[in-house]
Formats: sequence, structure tokens, C-alpha cells
Amino acid sequence: MTLFANLSDNAKGALFMMCSMAAFTFNDLFIKAIGTDVPLSQLLLLRGILATTLIYLLARYLKALAWPQRAKDRWLIVLRSAAEVAAAYFFLTALLHMPFANVTAILQTLPLTVTLAAALVFKEAVGWRRMLAIVIGFCGMMLIVRPGTGGFTIHSIYVLIAVLCVTVRDLAARRLSKDVPSLTVTLVGSVFVTGFGGIGALATGEWSDMTSVQIAMLVASALFVIGGYVFSVMVMRVGEVGFTSPFRYTAMLWALLLGYVFFGEWPEPLTFVGAGLIVTTGIFTLYREARAKRRQANTARI
Repeated sequence: MTLFANLSDNAKGALFMMCSMAAFTFNDLFIKAIGTDVPLSQLLLLRGILATTLIYLLARYLKALAWPQRAKDRWLIVLRSAAEVAAAYFFLTALLHMPFANVTAILQTLPLTVTLAAALVFKEAVGWRRMLAIVIGFCGMMLIVRPGTGGFTIHSIYVLIAVLCVTVRDLAARRLSKDVPSLTVTLVGSVFVTGFGGIGALATGEWSDMTSVQIAMLVASALFVIGGYVFSVMVMRVGEVGFTSPFRYTAMLWALLLGYVFFGEWPEPLTFVGAGLIVTTGIFTLYREARAKRRQANTARI
């Protein structure tokens, strides 16, 4: 504890970011492990009930429950939650049918897609260096997806749709007022995903008896989801975004390790090249964005 207390805010933020990425990746591991035997809607419903309950209790404990007064914020929360539902469905469906590291690598294009979408939708200034990085990063993504080859399937499209949905989710979160508690937003998103799982289970009528091992893995999945959300909130409270954000790419290391150990998956050389391009351009984009924000802040103080 003394060692942790002596860490700088940036070091603490980097540690929290790495813990968040590890937690989310372990959640994906457990879902992939049991998703071949248990319907996805059932997993979303059961995991959602547990996760929503825990998020609610945590939000109550931290006094972070506050429904926004502004209509704009309420609609943004609904939009973000709907995007969360779509992202969960398409991402997890792709995860159950594609190599672990491939799906994770494509998802790492998120900083690039958010930057591009912010420029197109909100007219945020993006210099030529970041635009070039975005183009190179997308080329890396194409090396992983490889359209027109035997490895390209409908699930490759699903993970791309998931990236689009997560981009919408994050853009909606960006436009929320600063006084809207993060845990309130997280709770509403979790309620939406849980409700989607329940509707799916009722519509399809699919339900499987689960073994004690599968139940344990589902509980672990929910706990890791909570851990991922908690650590991601803690990241925002310490350190500089420009310093901590690149540590999100540690998710790739976890995906490579867990995919190999538990599923015997090892990406092809082109996938490594594509992932390398995505990580490199993503870190560069985050660095340039942080630099631009610091420059704006310095200009505002003058």
C-alpha cells in the first residue's frame, strides 16, 4: 500500500487502465468459454442481472445516482445505452466465432474511429497527421479482416458493426454534461443490455441448463465486467488522459495470451502486422489529441 501511495497520479492512472483492460478481457474469455453451449441471450440476461445489481449497489454507496435534469443528457444516455446493446450483441457474437486476438485487435481501432467520427459529426479539428494515422490504422484493420479471402465471414462484418456501435456509444458519452455521474450512465446501459437479453430469451425460447462450472464462469464474467467499469472510472479521476490512454492497448497482450492458453489460437503473421499498425497509429492519435487539448488549454489561459 505504501508503494502504491508513493506512485504519481499518472502511474496510478496507467495501472488502473491496465487493470480495466485486463478485467474486460477476462470477461470476454469467460463468455467465449461458455457461449458455445449457452445461448447468448441467456448469458446477457443472467450476467446482466448480477452486474446491474452490483453496479446499482456501488452507485448507491458512492452516491453516484442522479438522473440528469437536462433533456439533452437524458436522450444522450438513451442513445448511448442503445448503442451499448447493439455493440454487446455484435461483439459477443463475433467473439464466439472468431479468434480471440483478432476480435480484440479490431476493437482497438476505437480511438481512430472516435477521432474520425468527431471530426465528421462534430467538426472537431483533426490535423493531417492524425488523419494519416487513421488511414494507416484502417489499413491495419483490413489486414486482419482480409475481405475477399476464405477467412472473411459474416462475423468479420459483425465485429466491424460492433466498432461502429461502440464509436456511437463513446461519442454520446463525450457530449454528456460533466455533472452526470459516470456510474448512473453505466447503470442505465447495463439495464438496457439486461433487458435485451431477457427479450431475446423470451423471443427465441432458448434456454439451457448450466453446470456449476458454467455458473461459476458466468459469475466471474459479471465480476470482471464490474471491475472493468470501476477501474475505467478510476482512470478518469487520476492522471492525464494523454498519458493513461495508450495503456488501453495492453488488452491486446491479454488477448494473445488468453487466446493461446485457453483456445490454442495464435494469429497469422498478417494479423500481427495489422495489430501493430492499429496499436501504433492509435497511440500516435491519442498523443496528438492530448497535445492539441493542452495547446487549447494554454491558449485559453492567455
